[in-house]
Amino acid sequence: EAVAALRTALARNPASSVATNLLNEVRKRRALTPTAGERATTGFSTREFALLESVSGEEAYRALRPRIDALFDTINGSSVAARIVEARQRRGESGTKLFHANSCSIGSAGHIFAFHHGGRWEPQFNLGWYSPPAGDSCFRAGLGFHISRADRGPDRAAGQERVLAFFERFQQTVERSWKRELVRWMAANGGFLQYGARPPAIDLLPDRAIEWLLNCHNLTELEWVFIGRWLFLDKPADAKCLSERAKLASMVEDTFRALQPIWLSTYAGED
Repeated sequence: EAVAALRTALARNPASSVATNLLNEVRKRRALTPTAGERATTGFSTREFALLESVSGEEAYRALRPRIDALFDTINGSSVAARIVEARQRRGESGTKLFHANSCSIGSAGHIFAFHHGGRWEPQFNLGWYSPPAGDSCFRAGLGFHISRADRGPDRAAGQERVLAFFERFQQTVERSWKRELVRWMAANGGFLQYGARPPAIDLLPDRAIEWLLNCHNLTELEWVFIGRWLFLDKPADAKCLSERAKLASMVEDTFRALQPIWLSTYAGED
């Protein structure tokens, strides 16, 4: 009732800072005090996405970390996760698990994400959660390439060159062997392209998305290119998958399994 009343007040006076602040506070309190039904969910329901929207990234991550870590543990137990870890070990990289407890990072307001252990300057097996103002409430799983001009680490220059080389090899791999298969996979599985700070390009049909991907030559300016599967909270079937950890982990595993051969060709030069 309080939310409805405040929304009515804002509809009458959208510039009301008092109503806006009160609405945000009510949302925050609701997100931090789950109902019995919400506590029973094992994944990410409306409550978890509302929390991501309502509090700071640090607060949201602290509150969501038990669910995120449980999701990591389930994914780490899959055969595809083991194959990815083994491929990295053959290249001399460390790590015995795909996702570690500290794999999650805080992005812009309403956005947290994770990439596989050691994957900062690699083709990333990436997971991401979004809520306003970052975008519609949704979740992504797939492959990403990230160059950040804001990164000030000591290996920044070499790391960025490495990502650019991986991205070029990824484009060559898709063009040579995976173009049709990737288009079909995207069409069948809710796969979308994402680039820069934009939301998923749901208006691009899979064949056009792959053509865009193959003709992208400005990763340095975009800083981020991603291809993968998306789940949207406002779609009932997606919401059900999101709310149950086992189903969500299965979706992530299926996505990684479909993309792992392309990743392997890109990462290790293995066809």
